[in-house]
Amino acid sequence: MTTFSIGETDFLLDGRPHRVIAGALHYFRIHPDHWADRIRKARLMGLNTIETYVAWNAHEPVRGEWDATGWNDLGRFLDLIAAEGMHAIVRPGPYICAEWHNGGLPVWLTSTPGIGLRRSEPQYVEAVSTYLRRVYEIVAPRQIDRGGNVVLVQIENEYGAYGSDHDYLRTLTDLTRACDITVPLTTVDQPEPHMLAAGTLPDLHTTGSFGSRATERLATLREHQPTGPLMCSEFWDGWFDWWGGVHHTTDAAASASELDALLAAGASVNIYMLHGGTNFGTTNGANDKGRYAPIVTSYDYDAPLDESGHPTEKYHAFREVIARYAPVPDEVPPARPAAPVLSVPLRTTGDWLPTADAAAGAGASAAVTPPTFEELGQLGPLVRYDVALPAEAFGDSDSAVLAVAEVRDLAWVAVDGAPVGRLQRALHERSLPIPRGSRLTVLVEDQGRVNYDVRLGENKGLVGPVTLGGHELTGWSAQPVDLTAVAAGIPAAPEHTAVGRTGLVGTFDLDEPADLFLDTDAWSKGYAFVNGFFLGRYWRNGPQRNLYVPAPATRAGSNEIVVVELEHVIEPDAAFVAAPDLGHREE
Repeated sequence: MTTFSIGETDFLLDGRPHRVIAGALHYFRIHPDHWADRIRKARLMGLNTIETYVAWNAHEPVRGEWDATGWNDLGRFLDLIAAEGMHAIVRPGPYICAEWHNGGLPVWLTSTPGIGLRRSEPQYVEAVSTYLRRVYEIVAPRQIDRGGNVVLVQIENEYGAYGSDHDYLRTLTDLTRACDITVPLTTVDQPEPHMLAAGTLPDLHTTGSFGSRATERLATLREHQPTGPLMCSEFWDGWFDWWGGVHHTTDAAASASELDALLAAGASVNIYMLHGGTNFGTTNGANDKGRYAPIVTSYDYDAPLDESGHPTEKYHAFREVIARYAPVPDEVPPARPAAPVLSVPLRTTGDWLPTADAAAGAGASAAVTPPTFEELGQLGPLVRYDVALPAEAFGDSDSAVLAVAEVRDLAWVAVDGAPVGRLQRALHERSLPIPRGSRLTVLVEDQGRVNYDVRLGENKGLVGPVTLGGHELTGWSAQPVDLTAVAAGIPAAPEHTAVGRTGLVGTFDLDEPADLFLDTDAWSKGYAFVNGFFLGRYWRNGPQRNLYVPAPATRAGSNEIVVVELEHVIEPDAAFVAAPDLGHREE
């Protein structure tokens, strides 16, 4: 039986000192057909361990409907790591942050009335306990002392930055041990004294998260973890991007120097990220620290392996550093090849949003005030709201001011079917003048659920009262938009010239399946699908300028692209380009 434990100064593998050199791969951000490739390239960089979060809301988006198959097959992912001769670290949360929607917590959980998140509150603890038992059913038999490869399991995630409920941490720890998890348990926090004190327990091994000033931060960590191995279990080698910002990069040589400092100090490390992957579909999170900032579709993270899984300058720089401290295989992965370049004419099919009468009869909910996405059970990104406009709200004027307490997160406003404006949460917009009319339609997009701090689990939609000229509007109809059904219906829709919101569809041929990069520069805002595979969101707001199409989503012969455009297109064409463009950088 192989053992893994914590000694006075080191991790111990079968009783001998062992350094963990790990990299983060999130299985839920990578096409399953690519898992083995990314794991193998991690080993070729010199890593001996793969770390992953577990995204609860990917496994159980609907309460009681647990799924551990396909994209969610954590067991298969861990087995592929073992097949490559590598160890695994599992971080099941339940909260993961990770720039992932709602920080990994299911919407059904966070919208439970009266629930207390990330603390010792009975409803929350009960749900979390059920979740963790399911995860540990997968993890327990794969621990290293059972012949598997899992060497560490983390309790919660950067908890000291959020709370200080040690009873809650004790509950998670005791449950983990009761579920037959016998490997060492860790916590992680930024190396700030108050966070390190609040985020752990005496019987948990404390690790740090940082990307610079390694020597200084290891010293702070040592003050709070006086014995055992030092570990940076989130070595930030890049950063994430948000719509309206810049594409973040870090200098490869500077990052490699910090990694060298970590390893020279004898510390273990987990590189976050080794390979970021993609927020496919609408799985991106958001931050809100005074201004709402939704995360882009790409999670490239300026990592050693780029979004399409190929080595970057940082990969080779890190590999060179690791070779000073550990064996590194001779084989080096090849550079990213140029992707097929194609221009595909698209057929426009006109407005895909149902008419007011059709929407009212298609399962719409009637309410005095606008219901939230949560009240409607809408897990998708769009809800259509309709309400009659009372003539008295306009008085003697041909227009009046429409005001909403809060828009979460982006709303397109129309009167009698004619667009009149847009309200954007990121710009703190919540009012605009509208012309006299009889019917108001508001299409609201959830742009991504906040994944950090006190806004976890906030409601989406039109929040609070909606007034026109100071008169509250009541008698709303609300219709969740089934985006998958919309996309599926576009290929069969007749051609229709459109100057605004429209569906687009086209076909293209490939000699064989291939990674592609879909240029979205001629479009405004919306969603793209290839062969029914939901690539994610695009937005002219940038910085991201194209979408990654994983090769397993394509096929030899004919392929189909479908675009659901929310605003307008400049040219009804799809361009596939040779290389990714994640946008302008901060100079």
